[in-house]
Amino acid sequence: MSVTTENPSINGVDVATLFATLDAVKGQHEIAKFQFRATTQWVSGTHSRSTYSGFFGAMQEMQHATETEVVSDHPAVLVGTDIGPTPVEYLLHAISACLTSGIANIASARGVKLNSVSSTVEGDINLLGILGLGDSSVRNGYEQIKVTFHIDADADDETVRGLVEQSRKRSAVYDALTNPTSVVIDVVTS
Repeated sequence: MSVTTENPSINGVDVATLFATLDAVKGQHEIAKFQFRATTQWVSGTHSRSTYSGFFGAMQEMQHATETEVVSDHPAVLVGTDIGPTPVEYLLHAISACLTSGIANIASARGVKLNSVSSTVEGDINLLGILGLGDSSVRNGYEQIKVTFHIDADADDETVRGLVEQSRKRSAVYDALTNPTSVVIDVVTS
């Protein structure tokens, strides 16, 4: 006789593993410390290529299942060759992807079935700052980022809004964008 244990998955999230991870971190805080890394190589002009493969997590060096390479460039109007998104556009992906994965995890933990989740992200930037043509009140970066979610879930509006709010509260990218984050720049010359 064989016994099959079903591993419940809601919204593509393995809920048992999600709760086991939470319990493990509660029991041993050291496993919660992660360091993510990217290696970037300049190609030409405003074109660069970044690679993501290894990271530190759960008290050990680890590798992603596959190495990922992304390219960045500027559009022709900003003296680039337009073969990839600008670095600031990657921030738009980062905030929406972080919030979306949070929504999926939180909904799954609460037993809420998601039928669809999509978002539109807009970032307003004034190039006077980057170009050094504005006064000190003009930022180099985004003046505002707006994320609009379109969510179809088997839950009422209040519950869905609560999922988004909890995701916002726990989003690492939202935190990095809205709170000062120390950035250290080292230079090694050859």
